[in-house]
Amino acid sequence: MNNFSAIEPTDDLARVAEIEAAVARLSAAKAEVDRVIFGQGDVVERSLIAILCGGHALLVGVPGLAKTKLVATLGTVLGLDERRIQFTPDLMPSDILGAEVLEQAASGERAFRFIKGPVFAQLLMADEINRASPRTQSALLQAMQEGFVTIAGTPHALPTPFHVLATQNPLEQEGTYPLPEAQLDRFLMQVDVDYPDREAERRILLETTGLDDATPSAVLSRDELMDLQTIVRRMPVGETVVEAILDLVRSARPEENDELAGKIAWGPGPRASQALMLASRARAMLQTRLAPSREDVIALAEPVLQHRMALTYSARADGHTVKGVIKQLTSKI
Repeated sequence: MNNFSAIEPTDDLARVAEIEAAVARLSAAKAEVDRVIFGQGDVVERSLIAILCGGHALLVGVPGLAKTKLVATLGTVLGLDERRIQFTPDLMPSDILGAEVLEQAASGERAFRFIKGPVFAQLLMADEINRASPRTQSALLQAMQEGFVTIAGTPHALPTPFHVLATQNPLEQEGTYPLPEAQLDRFLMQVDVDYPDREAERRILLETTGLDDATPSAVLSRDELMDLQTIVRRMPVGETVVEAILDLVRSARPEENDELAGKIAWGPGPRASQALMLASRARAMLQTRLAPSREDVIALAEPVLQHRMALTYSARADGHTVKGVIKQLTSKI
């Protein structure tokens, strides 16, 4: 039996009722997203998990898999102000953050005024983020980690909540700039978007090529979403789950695992453990459970760890993959 983190006994019934109410609201929100996005159940679930954790997600998939539509749908269903930036090689940091302009009043007095860029949104879609130059990519670093941006030495707070859902095409590498490790680590998880199965694609054909196309409706408000994010952080976690997270993340570091020392160039840091803890709680809530289990840790190991690890050259030459290594590590939990 799990030994849950300390909770006052008098709070038990209230906590259970709070989580059950949150589960009902989340189920309605997920059902609304699934009504518009077909055949991407895991992608929808993991995107919702990232938002419930207050984090960011990197969606990796070929064009035409509804990544852009997913972000727009999530913005509507969750009651968030959603904006989109198309990343291109000529995009400048000021195109994202905003800039100061010099204005002259009728009296002749001049002053600088800050004009906010599209980053000032509650849900930001960074489309094809790896097409922008490293200088422009780094403009998002402070925003994603600190929740504010600094322009001309003056900090400007971003809206709350603030989430980035970025997309990346895994096939086209010409004219792209790989994301640096520091920025990859800002993403709570990497969500791989695969092709839908045959029945889901049949539904896509029948329901999206006619005169009427499904449009999402708002289910949650911004305040309700922030309340749910607070509830996720207050969910009890069993000691066995904590130990499973520590065992998994620490075993993915070359200095901690002699068996994989020649395969892993560098492994995940403590931020990966934090992400896995929060994501396990959010997944449990989405699946109408009151506490996470080790199955949640195993299910989320790949999206949380794969962008926080790198294999050695010899391991890649021998045909090993990051996903294969993670599967090997999770099999021991």
